[in-house]
Amino acid sequence: MALRRKYKGMIFMRIPFIAGNWKMNLSVDEAVQFLQDIKGKLPDPKVTETCIAASPLFLESMLKESAGSSLVIAAENCFYEDEGAYTGETSPKALHEMGVTHVIIGHSERRKYFNETDDIINKKVHAAFRNNLTPIICCDETMSRRESTNRISWVVSQVTNALKSITSEQAKTIIIAYEPSWAIGSGKTATTDEAEEGCYLIRQTVADLYSDEVANQVRVLYGGSVNDENADDILAQRDIDGVLAGGASLKADSFLKLANFLQKS
Repeated sequence: MALRRKYKGMIFMRIPFIAGNWKMNLSVDEAVQFLQDIKGKLPDPKVTETCIAASPLFLESMLKESAGSSLVIAAENCFYEDEGAYTGETSPKALHEMGVTHVIIGHSERRKYFNETDDIINKKVHAAFRNNLTPIICCDETMSRRESTNRISWVVSQVTNALKSITSEQAKTIIIAYEPSWAIGSGKTATTDEAEEGCYLIRQTVADLYSDEVANQVRVLYGGSVNDENADDILAQRDIDGVLAGGASLKADSFLKLANFLQKS
């Protein structure tokens, strides 16, 4: 069964969501081999949902290989228009037609290296919903902001701006990933208290924007040097409903350890 979470006196069953973000790694053959290696070893999706986000070059092959599996195949990014003269971009309409159901939006690397603004990210969230894609919205926290004690305003502003003009019914279905940029790929993970505080703050922001009921349905993930050794403590926190893993998702054995974390408890 799903994890039993309590928020502001309400009990709600939020199914954990374990996601891997491959970024610009692996090849098509390696991606297919990965799926073959995890076939039949994933948890029941009623207990834990699992997801791999991969390069658009791999998606068609991965969808074919994972047919009949509970694994969610997600895109790492999409553009905010469905079609047009946008060389090199990935159409959310084409992703949906291909069979993709989820897309990562606003990853800290997109913000840092490709200058994606809150306005662009909000447009992409709308594009995702327009094309029946579930957005996995990332919100960043830089070390400089954290050290200057402005972390709260930083995280809140990114969540608030990403959700502009998103309806409450849409908001119930989103997944939000809290990913301190100083922890991504650094080997340095936030403490469980830091991770929980950030995820709680995100949920409180959603409550302020919509309602406690909506906030209690939104799944909030933690991302930032997550691996099978530290994930158990992170996932034990009240407001953390899953993880968005990078390096730990590149190998089948480590991803399976993350995906099957409930079997240890």
